[in-house]
Amino acid sequence: MKFAAFFRNFNLGRPPAPTRTVLETAFAEAGAVDPCSFLTNGTVVFEAASPAKAARILKAAQATLRRDGFDEPAALRDLDGLAALVAGDPLAGVALDDVYAPCATFLIGAPADGVSLPPANAKGDVRVVSWHDGMLLSLTYKLGTSAGSPNAFVERTLNVPATTRVWNTVVRLVRKHAVTPGP
Repeated sequence: MKFAAFFRNFNLGRPPAPTRTVLETAFAEAGAVDPCSFLTNGTVVFEAASPAKAARILKAAQATLRRDGFDEPAALRDLDGLAALVAGDPLAGVALDDVYAPCATFLIGAPADGVSLPPANAKGDVRVVSWHDGMLLSLTYKLGTSAGSPNAFVERTLNVPATTRVWNTVVRLVRKHAVTPGP
């Protein structure tokens, strides 16, 4: 099975983040099969025998990276689930004319029971498209000098760490690495 680890606050090669080689080596030494860094945003694709094994690999790789000075959480997702999401075309029929960027935000942990997301943040520059399985699909808008931050919205509202990727990054990841790629 293939999995993707999405690290928070990561910019490959810029301290305190590790280099591509250090990142991939940490996963390989933790037991990952064919670990491969995707882009520079802290996304690693690897193979593992099961979701439980993938979680153990991620935890061991994070421990290695922590010893080297990089201590950030990461979300773990299976590539088949991401491929199914992409194939479902969740943005079909959504007007994107004024959108700065559609984004996927992955929760790292679970929010407290009863906590939920409103349909938009207070400023209105982040709007929820869908929310399921610990992932928010949102639209960001540039209402002033900067675009909305779905990551800040999720973290402040749900009080859990999260990491965000532009939706096209998820689509490209699936096209490159999924066994059954999306469109």
